[in-house]
Amino acid sequence: MPEEKIKRNAEIVGFVCTYCTFKASEMAGSLRMKYPEGIRLIQVPCSSRVDPAFIIKAIFEGADGVFVGGCHPGDCHFIKGNFYTRRKMAALKEMFDAFSMKGKVRLFWVSAAEARRFIEKVTAMYNEIQDKVDENEGKKS
Repeated sequence: MPEEKIKRNAEIVGFVCTYCTFKASEMAGSLRMKYPEGIRLIQVPCSSRVDPAFIIKAIFEGADGVFVGGCHPGDCHFIKGNFYTRRKMAALKEMFDAFSMKGKVRLFWVSAAEARRFIEKVTAMYNEIQDKVDENEGKKS
């Protein structure tokens, strides 16, 4: 009897700002918009509170991708928080690219009123990472 392969779904962790991106995810839920099941959100007070070590830890503990979602630049409830986030994420992306892990870390700016944008961003990231997971699973067999 041939063995059935179970398709592994990509797992993505999202660190999302309470005031904007998390609210957009809630609005998407209220509007019954769907996004992939493999996305796990962690609510943070501000995107600037996400330490790069959290992102690295999530990847080392099995996440296929990580994103940080925050308010649009200039709209941060903590004035300059997202400017700090942008700098940290640029450095982190450079490091991940150097280790051939391009595309595993992303940064999204999504306001509370942009439920559709939230869905589009996370779904696009999920689909790209799922393709890589499927490709890697195919190489293993």
